[in-house]
Amino acid sequence: MTTRLSPKQIGKRIVELRKQKGFSQEDLAKFLKIPRSSGAQIELGNRNISVIELMKLSEALGFSLDKFLAKEYQVAKGVEALVEAVPIKQDMRISVPKLKMDKFKNILLYILERCGGKSNVGETVLYKLLYFSDFNFYEIYENHLTGAQYRKLPYGPVPQKLDNLVNQMIEKGQLQRIKTEYHGYPQTRYIPMYKPDLTGMSAAEKEVIDRVIDRFSDWSAAAISEYSHKDLPWRATEDGDIIDYELAFYRESPFSARTYDDEPEQP
Repeated sequence: MTTRLSPKQIGKRIVELRKQKGFSQEDLAKFLKIPRSSGAQIELGNRNISVIELMKLSEALGFSLDKFLAKEYQVAKGVEALVEAVPIKQDMRISVPKLKMDKFKNILLYILERCGGKSNVGETVLYKLLYFSDFNFYEIYENHLTGAQYRKLPYGPVPQKLDNLVNQMIEKGQLQRIKTEYHGYPQTRYIPMYKPDLTGMSAAEKEVIDRVIDRFSDWSAAAISEYSHKDLPWRATEDGDIIDYELAFYRESPFSARTYDDEPEQP
């Protein structure tokens, strides 16, 4: 006997079966010929799965569609009847962030050129503008913008290796560091002394960064830190650990930067 399941119920069952068979989200997305992010949204129950896609998944995971859709179906019981899953080609994209030093430097200069003169844009706000630019771009285009890694620290995500880069830029006269106060609290600010080189920045990259600046550059350090703490990649990471970019695909409104009904072209 079958019953109508909600998208979240279907997504939960898919996750459990996928893990039982040892497949990754990337594996199933490749099999369905959809972006990894769309597969993540199916598992979250935020994107409806078509009958054809569900049939393909039943082949990949080796389950009976009738049993899967039954109200009383339990993954633990269903696993006993699973057949060998369809082998999936091992040509998946491996997304390992690698810092693009020149791009990171020029994006830093660009953000500071656009909003570094605002009294609220100290180090804390700057870190969050970089974080949201990087993670929003990855969520939308499934490619790294700067390749910077961000660590979960008490005041939100903090880009790694930024201190060394900033010190190098200060030594070269490209940046100026200023220690000041903002509303009675100590603040570190950076003033760009050098024009960013935008020749290596695509229109798509600039658009994502500009949206982040337009949305967040007037926020206080406290407000943007609190907001970043509610973003799923930060919440799903242990204190002190590096935040995995793949967690961006699990975001929900208002944090998600992508409309999953329309799949974007690669920039």
